Amino acid sequence: MTVSKLRIGTRASQLALWQANWTKSELERRYPGVEVELVKIKTTGDKILDVPLAQVGGKGLFVKEIEEAMLRGEIDLAVHSMKDVPTEFPEGLGLVVTTEREDPRDAFISDGVRFADLRPGARIGTSALRRQAQLLAARPDLEMVIIRGNVETRIRKLKEDNLDAVILAAAGLNRLGFTDVITELLAPDFSIPAIGQGALGLECRLDDRATIEAISFLNHAPTAWAVTAERALLKRCEGGCQVPIAAHGTISGDTLHLVGFIAAVDGSRSVRDTISGPAVEAQRLGSELAERLLAAGGKQILEDVYQREIAH
Repeated sequence: MTVSKLRIGTRASQLALWQANWTKSELERRYPGVEVELVKIKTTGDKILDVPLAQVGGKGLFVKEIEEAMLRGEIDLAVHSMKDVPTEFPEGLGLVVTTEREDPRDAFISDGVRFADLRPGARIGTSALRRQAQLLAARPDLEMVIIRGNVETRIRKLKEDNLDAVILAAAGLNRLGFTDVITELLAPDFSIPAIGQGALGLECRLDDRATIEAISFLNHAPTAWAVTAERALLKRCEGGCQVPIAAHGTISGDTLHLVGFIAAVDGSRSVRDTISGPAVEAQRLGSELAERLLAAGGKQILEDVYQREIAH
């Protein structure tokens, strides 16, 4: 270990700081003599809170400024929620570690009412078109309300905005100690998670061999394979973080199982398929499943989604 100091770039939200501090503590435990510093950086996604993310446009809303700081040499690595990380990186940067996944499921939060028992026309708060599309496919009568803000803010909106329920990632709730507010966890074959949901990604300069070596112990191979397949699917579909595309990979022994999903925003049309194969071929499996989904109608669905975004 030739590194004496590591600077971690992070957003300043409560969840981002938990993730960065967890990484910091793991590094300090592994390397007691190394100084680890957190550098807080405000991203575009943090600044725009009054507009749904799907309407903001562009990719990398929560990583761009952090990546720029890394390219300037102001930080050595960044800790991201994998579901926020674009499939393309600026030249010289890359994803080098994927941590072991927390619970990847979506959490349903209400005043005790389960999803199956929601009243007709119930109002559901969510920030993701992916969740919106899947829930509307099951219950077209639901009213979807786009909510933004940090985890605590979104939980509060249940009462403040007179909502019947809000949907958040279980991983973030668990990490921040809000597990007790969860009414039920939605099965991943009912509400397929976001690409990379529950995993953290560590990004750094690809020529910084010392940092790459220092953080490599945090990589969790089964999670990395699953997330690689999910991201390969997303990349082939040319989707950003805010399109109704979902994928979830699981590893059993040396085998990867991947389910993929593309839907219209209102849930009226969707395509879904699965693929299995050697985990070490994660990239190929993700791309192959994407091709199948696109050919089965996903391409037209996505073109309609993008036309809708342009119209807005």
